[in-house]
Amino acid sequence: MKYILQILVILLGLSFSNSFAQKNFGIGIVLGEPTGLSGKIYTGSANAFDIAAAWSFEGNGHLLFQSDYVWHSSLSSTSSGFFKPYYGFGGRIIFSNDPTVGIRIPIGIDYIFSSAPIDIFAEVVPILDLIKSTAFDLNGGVGVRFWF
Repeated sequence: MKYILQILVILLGLSFSNSFAQKNFGIGIVLGEPTGLSGKIYTGSANAFDIAAAWSFEGNGHLLFQSDYVWHSSLSSTSSGFFKPYYGFGGRIIFSNDPTVGIRIPIGIDYIFSSAPIDIFAEVVPILDLIKSTAFDLNGGVGVRFWF
């Protein structure tokens, strides 16, 4: 497990460095369950890593880290931007005395403004927790990110 985490950290680091060079990196906030910092790193025109370091309000509340790989498609455009629905898969870890680890399946939509480096998003995420106990959960949130 330790080696898998090290490989994931290296891959994310490489994605970050490539995304900064191409200006495909956005950072902002997400409000909901969880609430905290949100980042998105495009790896191509339709694929991205979506990550968050946030506070989970489940139970007594704890720090959470989540990461998803998502696929986008263009839905429609307006005069001021365009909608990009997405879906994907990923995981989460809730850090507590007895950590929770789960699988995430995000379904959401981004609205990307044409005239500003900003997007807004909303998502619903079914979760299957596997460690600590097996349980089904549902998270969701809305957020905004600044792109550079």
